[in-house]
Amino acid sequence: MKLRVVELLLVTTLPAMVLAAKGLPSFSLVATTIIAGTLSAGSANAFNMVIESDIDKLMARTAKRPIVTGVVSKTNATIFATAVGVLSLIMFWIFTTPLATLLSLIAIAFYVLVYTIGLKRRTSQNIVWGGAAGCMPVFIGWAAVTNSLSIPAVAFFMVIFFWTPPHFWALAIKYKEDYAAAGIPMLPVVATKSRVHKEMWFHTTLMIVCSVWLILSAGLPIWSLVVTVLLGLVFARELIALKVDSPDYGKVAGKIFQWSITYLSLLSLVLVIAQLSA
Repeated sequence: MKLRVVELLLVTTLPAMVLAAKGLPSFSLVATTIIAGTLSAGSANAFNMVIESDIDKLMARTAKRPIVTGVVSKTNATIFATAVGVLSLIMFWIFTTPLATLLSLIAIAFYVLVYTIGLKRRTSQNIVWGGAAGCMPVFIGWAAVTNSLSIPAVAFFMVIFFWTPPHFWALAIKYKEDYAAAGIPMLPVVATKSRVHKEMWFHTTLMIVCSVWLILSAGLPIWSLVVTVLLGLVFARELIALKVDSPDYGKVAGKIFQWSITYLSLLSLVLVIAQLSA
């Protein structure tokens, strides 16, 4: 289920629910949404492992995954992925809202069919468009509270949408040889360092712009706007350190990857505190 990845996805679910409720939602709703969201994302990830087992064995980073090593068969993994996916949808339907259920189904289908099967092995922009699946917890969390979506929800979605490419490309720089060996055209594999840097800057800039849009559209206190912009500027500072001719290029990329996780966690915390103090 790649629970470490799922944990990162769920970081945005709670603040989305708090913003939607303009306060703390009920504990039972939050707990149910988090559990169902974990199962939903875990289902998509398990399907991903089944589909990509042939390339997982070619990369050192993924060569010890259970299907590759034979600990779990493809058949059993498919049954497991289907079961937890269905269970997640049942939980969303019974305990949250119809829209949250539909969005969860769309997220699973998008990650498996569009990203894993359609984009990942075919285009260097795979993570740009395929990364939309990782933005869906924002919509799902919001819809679980209101059974609707609004402008702040869209703004939050777009923050994650533009955050995803620099986050993932930093990881792809670190594991460039792995992706090359597996024949996956991640941008750092097929493009020059200069182009990768420019595209990371492009998405980071739009991420900061959308974060300002989020704070303003949600009507949050001015201090949260200042903190959010400062977090974005720290992200930008990390990109400045990524010099294409640096002997520590891969190491700096690793730092950007780690900071991107910290950035998303801190932004989520700021949103919760700001909404509760508004």
